[in-house]
Amino acid sequence: MFILNPPSSIFHDAKKLFLSEQAGRAQIQDFACKNAANVLSLSNLVMGLSSILCTLNGQHLYACWLILFGFLLDLADGAVARQLNACSALGAKLDDFADFTTFGIATSLLLQAHGILSSVFIICYVMAVFIRLCFFSSGIPFVYRGLPCPYASVILSSTFVLTGGNCFFLHIAAVVMILFMTDQGNYPHDRILETQLWKKTVYIGGLMMLFCCPLRLTCIYYLIWCFSYTLFPSAMWSNE
Repeated sequence: MFILNPPSSIFHDAKKLFLSEQAGRAQIQDFACKNAANVLSLSNLVMGLSSILCTLNGQHLYACWLILFGFLLDLADGAVARQLNACSALGAKLDDFADFTTFGIATSLLLQAHGILSSVFIICYVMAVFIRLCFFSSGIPFVYRGLPCPYASVILSSTFVLTGGNCFFLHIAAVVMILFMTDQGNYPHDRILETQLWKKTVYIGGLMMLFCCPLRLTCIYYLIWCFSYTLFPSAMWSNE
């Protein structure tokens, strides 16, 4: 009786295949970790572009909903990047571009240009967001100078929903937000998913309300959230 022993090359090839599969899985996992935050930033960008399309087609409530969702994605991408140690120059640029699209251009369209003056006002709002993103650095770690534009955007979007798109109230809110964004005051970094439990609860509550509650009720929740950060940044939202 003969026993055929497989050649050693078969074992060698099988071992190489197993090791290559392990290396492939490790590379995929590493790629996923490094780009998870970028995926969230891209998702925020998609929300902004979708909001613009909704506004241009007269679907303003959908546009507001998409901006609120972009706000949650913006809060999450920084937390994910820091937790996975995946912060990068590309990620920072992508985050700024997504913020400008969603919280600058998409939000400004809710102000409704009906003439030259309102068109100029919309341009002023977009430029305020641009200046806030490009030039306002406090020089202090985890501290912003001027109100972060996502909070201003949420306040305007919620105001649109609650007032039925009333231009008078929207323009007043926009002027106030421009003043806050270009202010010299310091605001704590919104590390809402990395600090106290109650802040994480606020975030989860916002996520659940966005998908489970009427939009008007959801906007009241987001207004309270963002006004508390705008008016009492250090007292309520400090990371200490």
